[in-house]
This record gives sequence, C-alpha cells and structure tokens, in this order.
Amino acid sequence: MSRTPMALLSPADQERLRGLRRMKAVALGALILMAALFVVAFWLRDQHPWLEYVRAAAEGGMVGALADWFAVTALFRRPLGLPIPHTAIIPNRKDEIGRTLGEFVETNFLSGDVVRAKLSTAAVSRRFGEWLREPAHAERVAAEASTVASAVLRALSDDDVQDLIADLAREHLVEPDWAPSAGGWLQRIVEADAHRGAVDLAVDSIAGWLDANAHTFSGLVSRRLPGWVPKLAHRFVDETVYHEAVRFVAAVQADPQHPARLALDGYLGRLAEGLQHDPAVRDRFEGAKSALFDSPRVIALAAQAWETAKTGMLNALADPQSGLRRRAASALSEIGERLASEPALQARVDGWVTDAAVFLVDRYRHDIASIITDTVEKWDAAETTEKIELMVGRDLQYIRLNGTVVGAMAGLAIFAVAHALIPGI
Repeated sequence: MSRTPMALLSPADQERLRGLRRMKAVALGALILMAALFVVAFWLRDQHPWLEYVRAAAEGGMVGALADWFAVTALFRRPLGLPIPHTAIIPNRKDEIGRTLGEFVETNFLSGDVVRAKLSTAAVSRRFGEWLREPAHAERVAAEASTVASAVLRALSDDDVQDLIADLAREHLVEPDWAPSAGGWLQRIVEADAHRGAVDLAVDSIAGWLDANAHTFSGLVSRRLPGWVPKLAHRFVDETVYHEAVRFVAAVQADPQHPARLALDGYLGRLAEGLQHDPAVRDRFEGAKSALFDSPRVIALAAQAWETAKTGMLNALADPQSGLRRRAASALSEIGERLASEPALQARVDGWVTDAAVFLVDRYRHDIASIITDTVEKWDAAETTEKIELMVGRDLQYIRLNGTVVGAMAGLAIFAVAHALIPGI
C-alpha cells in the first residue's frame, strides 16, 4: 500500500491507488470466502458427505490464494516482514532492474534499423507540412521561435558581444594586410576606367555646391589682402576667384581629357602601384586603417549599432504584427505547403530526418538509455516500490484472484480423481 499521503499524489496516481485497494479487497474477500467454505464443509462433512468436494475445492482455493499472495507480495516487500530469501525483489534489486530496463530499451528500441524502419513509413515531412501550412500553426511556430530568439538576445551580454565583434574585426579586418589587395583592385579599376563615373559624380557635386554657395567666397581671399587695398578691389578679387573656380569645374566636366582628370588618373595609378609594391605606402595605409578601427568614435559607433540592432530585433520579435514576424510566418506557411505537396522534397527531407535520427541513435544510444539507469539508481527504494506497485499492482491482484479460482478447481479435480481411483477415500 502506498505510504505517500493521498493529497501528495497526482490525480492519476490517486485513481490507481483506489483501484489497487479495491482489487486487494476483492482478492482478500475471495480468500476469506474459501476459508469460510472450508470451515463449514469440514464441520458438516459427516452429515453431508458431498461436502468433501466443497472442502477439497475450498482447501485448494486457500492454497492457491495464499501462494499467489506470497508471490505478489514478495515482489514489493517481505511477506509478514519475515526475512525470507528472494523476497522484496524490487527494492533489493532496484538498480539491477534499472540497468536491465535500460539495456532492454537500448537493444530493442534504440536501434538504427528500428528507427529507420519506423521513420520510413511515418511520412514525417508530409505530415509536418500539412500541419505547418495552416496559417495559425505557422504563426504559432513563428511566435515560439521569436520567444526563443528574444530570450537568447536578452541573455547575451552587451559587453561580451561588443568584445566579440571587436575580436572578429581585428582578426578579419585589422590584422590582415589590405594594401596589396586594395592596390590590385584600384589598379584594375583605373585600367578599366571604372573610376570615371565616380569622378564625374564628384565633379558634378562640386559644381552644384559652387552654384548654391557663391556667398561663401565673400572674403575668402580678400581678407588676406593688405589693409590699404580698396574695398572695391576686395569684392573684385573674391568674385574673380569664384568665377575662376566655376569655369575650372565646368571645364573638367566638359573635357574627358582635362589635365586635372589626367592628373587624377596618374595619381590613382601611382597609388595602386605603391599599395602593391612600396613598403612605405603600404605601411602608411595599414597605419591609417588601424587608426580608423581603433578610433574611440568608431568603437562607440559599433556599440551604438549593436544596441540599435538589438533593440530593433527585440521590438520586432515581440510584435505579432511586425514585418519580421509576418514574413517569418508567411515563409513557414510556404515551406509547409511545399512539404505537403512536393513528393521530391518530401523524399529529400525524410531522408535527411531519417539519416540524422539514425546517426544520433547509433552514436548516443547508450547515453540515452543510461538516463533510465541513472534515474532509477537515484530513486529511493521505497519510492520505487510505490511507483511500480501503483502502476501494475492492480493487475497483479488479479493473479491472486485467479490463483484462488484455479486452486479451487485444481483441489476439486484432484480430490475427485483420487476418490474415483482410490477406494476408501
């Protein structure tokens, strides 16, 4: 009988306990009935000889009931508390039972052939696709994935992420020597005249700025003239400088072979050559690159970028109506539709799932089965006995009841045969 208070048991265990108690009462009632029949038959056998048959049946029923009571009780505890060998089997051999159960599961269930045979007929991808293509299910998966992703983002330390970004940037951006590669790219750009578009854009931008900012030339040069120069000359000098700048830029715009353009081409070509072959130029370039990445402003900008990205991701993941969540749910629904309707895709996915499951089972079957062994070993012997008795004890009480009936029939049959074959009995 369970020693755990009824209130501490789960509803399912409470129902099992009530069923176990009922069956124990029935089995005990059958034994008491056999004992009462035996007493009555033994007492009245001289007046009614036919009661010998009843006595024999009752005697056999009592023997069968007691024998099966002993057998069932010996599984869980010592009958009547007596130290009889090979009793209290479950509490005494709990660890061995756990190991045997683990070996049984490992051998008969955690087998690559068993898993492959089961999954080959399960149509996993098609069933999953039919379930996933429903918009409500796709939204549910997207919501669960968003919850997990949000938890991961919140668990990440901002300092650790920034340090990781800095380490990755230093490993892949700062430490590698960019100069030869940059020089090679620049050389190919110049040789292909691919830089002309950028030059045109720069010249056009300068022309537009000059057109909109003529006032900035007021005093640009004239303030540096001697004080005795008339004010009229100051204005003339500033306007002359402005108009010359405008004419120069216009000339550069109009002439693809303008000396300024050719000078820029020559400079870019020399820069490309220096980046590839001149150690001094390469050192200056790498120094400028390192100074840029190590700049406090760049570091602060990277930290701010991470904070902004993290906040944006968390907000998008938390909002069911965000574009991210809607696109994720739509993509999942489309994946489900394809899995449900494309046999070729189903075959590939089923193959991947089966191969992955077989690999995991073959590689970790012992570790998986050891969960059973280790769990049973950690259980208290009395607790283990209670758990098992609640699960199977009710069915075992039928053994006692059946033993009573079979014993009675056997006793009656033996007495009847003996009475028929041996005179005087």
